[in-house]
Parts: sequence; C-alpha cells; structure tokens
Amino acid sequence: MKKEPTPISRIRKSYQTSRSPKASSSNPSTGSDVTSIGNYTTTGSSSNKDNTSRTSISSRTSLKSLKDSLPENAHIYDFSEIRSATNNFLAKRFSSSSSSAWRCLIRGKDVIVFQRKFRRPIETSQLRERLSMICKSHHISLIKLLGASISGDYIYLVYEYVNGANLRDCLRNPKNPEYTVLSTWTSRMQIAADLAQGLEYIHHYTGLNLSLVHNHIKSTSVIVTEPSFNARICHYGTAELCGEIDRDHHHRHQKLQTGEIQEVIEDPTTSKSKLRRSNSTKFVGTRGYMSPEYQSTGIATQRSDVYAFGVVILELLSGEETLKFKHDKERGDYRSVSVIETAREAIESDDFEKIRRWMDRRLKDSFPVEIAEKLTRVALECVQVDPDKRPDMRRVSGKISKLYLESMKWSNKMGTPMDFTNSLAPR
Repeated sequence: MKKEPTPISRIRKSYQTSRSPKASSSNPSTGSDVTSIGNYTTTGSSSNKDNTSRTSISSRTSLKSLKDSLPENAHIYDFSEIRSATNNFLAKRFSSSSSSAWRCLIRGKDVIVFQRKFRRPIETSQLRERLSMICKSHHISLIKLLGASISGDYIYLVYEYVNGANLRDCLRNPKNPEYTVLSTWTSRMQIAADLAQGLEYIHHYTGLNLSLVHNHIKSTSVIVTEPSFNARICHYGTAELCGEIDRDHHHRHQKLQTGEIQEVIEDPTTSKSKLRRSNSTKFVGTRGYMSPEYQSTGIATQRSDVYAFGVVILELLSGEETLKFKHDKERGDYRSVSVIETAREAIESDDFEKIRRWMDRRLKDSFPVEIAEKLTRVALECVQVDPDKRPDMRRVSGKISKLYLESMKWSNKMGTPMDFTNSLAPR
C-alpha cells in the first residue's frame, strides 16, 4: 500500500536568507505615533516636505509625512503593530537559521515579517520612492512586499505568506536523500522558467528608474508552491530598502582599498558567518553564489544576480549543493568542489553520456538530454568569471522559455505525467 505523504507543515522551513542580524533584545517601545529612525527618536508631527525629501534615514523625520506620501497599497506600519503581531518579538521565529523572521497576522493578512538592519544611510525620498514602487510591483513569480516599519537602525519588511517550501529543501532532504518531490523534468523546467521570468521582471520591468538588483538569489530564496510546483522569488526589494546596493562604485572601491569594509560571508554548510576586515560598511553573501567581482568589491549588480541565478539552475539540474568537499588522494586532504566545476567538466567532456551522469539521478534518466545540455550551457554562460560576458536576463529568460516549450513537446510525446499531485513533504 502506498504511504500517504505527510503534510508540508511537517517539513516547511524558512524561505528567507540567513544574512540578517538577530532581533535586538531591547526593541524600543513606542507610543501611538512615535518612531525612531537612525539614531533619533521622533514624534508624529509633520515636517516641511522639501526638508524631509533631503533628510537621510539617520536624520529626524516624521512617520506621518512618510505615510501620507505613499500610495494606499504601500503600508507604513506603526511599530506597535509589529510588536503586537509578534508578541513583542517573543513569538516563535519562522526561521531555523540566524535570520529574524516571524509568521503572524497583521491587519487580517497572513504575513512574514523580516527584521533587517540598514547597511548604510538612505535618503528618505529614495526610501519613499522605492517602497512605493516595490509595493506596486506585481509579478506571479515574486512574493509581494506589503509594507514596512522602521525602528532605530532596523527596518521590518512585511511580505505576504506563501504556502510552500524552499527549493533547497525540495531538492535535498537530509532525512531522505533518495526522495525529491521534483522527480520529473517538467517540474524542474517549470521552476527554471518561473525563476528566469521573475528575475527578468526585477531587472527590467518594475518601472523603477534605476537598475534594480535583487542580491539574494539562491535556492533558499526560491519558494516552490503547492500544488502546481511554480517557483516564486522572495526578498524582492530587500536589498534596495536596506541600503545594500551601493551605487557610488568609485567611493566603494576606495573604502575597500583602505580596509573600511566589513565583509560577512555566509557558509551554508555551517550556518555560520565569517568576518573579514572591520569598520563601517558591511556586505553579505552566501558562499557558492557570490560572483568573483562581488567577492572582491562587495558591489552587488545585475550581473552578480545573473551569476547567482546560473548557480541555482545548476543546482536544479544536478540536485547537488553549490559547494561540497571531496577527498584528494594525491594531496591527502579535502578540497572544495563547486557545482560549476562539475557542470563544466560534464559539458566539455568528449563522453556524451557524462552530462546524463551529471544530472540528478533521481530523475531516473527520464529527461531530454539535448534540452538538459542546452540549459546547462545557458547556466554556465551566466557564471562566467568576466561579468561583461554574462548574458542579460532578457536573453536568458528568452532561451529558457524556448527550452520550456521544447520540454512540454517532449513530455507530450513521451507521455510523461503532467498532473503533479505529490505533497512537498518527504516520504
């Protein structure tokens, strides 16, 4: 008798990054219309609009004026609402990692609240504009940002709650490594197409008059939803609102050279962070997803997003972690091997069967090898060392959409089941 799958709630884990600092143990208490921004505490009195637009987030500003300047669909929540919804931040955290996140109800909506620290001062006018535009952005492959609240050096981002599990957990379940819910080629192509279209939208079609960067693309930031196995990208807008994107590259490079940068690199294998350099500014990244130029400069760009996207696609195809350690018999120790290396070896090999062996064995050879090879090549284009040689997401999305259609034709021809009825829970 076939064993019924357990509910997704049994295995659902966090779908946010582990880059945010933990919640402060002494969150400020607020009155009915009081907020603290930067290093200042202010009341809800209105200030001159021209002065407000030129005031940085670390200066005095009015919560009421910020509210009034936003469209109705972008919420500026009173900090007291966040405190109440999270039981003064004592509620069980949604995350099993170091990120501070809570699932709760706010204004009758099921949401996830993420606590993030401002990485650098951001102009109030910029914060106002970006929050407005990001909240107005709609795409089926993005998890929607509903609004935000500010307290001290922290911003609390409120996203809609989406029922699903992150892509990493769908691909790799330590309790049952032989099982994956993504056991068909069409399910993986669906995720690749959704992810490509979502990132293309972020880069080119949000309506924001700047080159928007996501800066958090990785398998734990992609939610696979039930029952259709569509993919949705979370943390859209986080980098922009938290000041992670430094648009003054020359100033950034100077600070890097003088050692004024604090770099935090996250290691997904240990869930610990390694600290380098010291002083004012921090940039973060997860080992295995960071492009070479991002590792050296800390400057996040659309090209570094494309790199991280390519790594996720290689994960999706192989089912392997981005980095793993293998024993080197000649050296007598262990060395790290990236999924990029193994994919490149498979593609460049004269052995035609090597790409088939490189693919996730749990697909049981039931996939179109030629299409799989083409998708692997697209991913390898995305992870080229030279950022100028990486393709734009418009081009990438177009190629993947074409491969998706070819995969559907292959599936119809082969009679591959298209109705996904499995639960995301492990068997």
